[in-house]
Amino acid sequence: MDVAIEEPHVLAVDDSLIDRKLVEKLFKNSSCKVTTAENGQRALEYLGLVDEKKTSANDNVRKVSMIITDYCMPGMTGYELLKKIKESSVMKDVPVVIMSSENIPTRINKCLEEGAEMFMLKPLKHSDVKKLRRELLCNAPVKAS
Repeated sequence: MDVAIEEPHVLAVDDSLIDRKLVEKLFKNSSCKVTTAENGQRALEYLGLVDEKKTSANDNVRKVSMIITDYCMPGMTGYELLKKIKESSVMKDVPVVIMSSENIPTRINKCLEEGAEMFMLKPLKHSDVKKLRRELLCNAPVKAS
């Protein structure tokens, strides 16, 4: 039986270039494919969610295993991005992780209630990525034959 093991594909969204590079490096070191976006709008464009009438862009949808986004971003917060992803019929099952440098319980609960899988404090550490890999990226459905 030929089973190609594909690297999990993580979409990292953060308005800070330094944070984006850090997240990208941590996930790449954990053998993940990483695509970065500097804001929520770019992330939605990448995911093909800007205009749901166009289905050609939805090729990316099936390739993303997880989305990790900063909470505080200009234009569209990570919470707003999370809501848009969870409203999408195609993307709603993709795990979304919110990260923030601020530990605000009401904000954390709001994100979790809206469907975020996890809330992590920045800066992300190698142990955080290992946890995400173990809990979110290894749980991809495996078909037994």
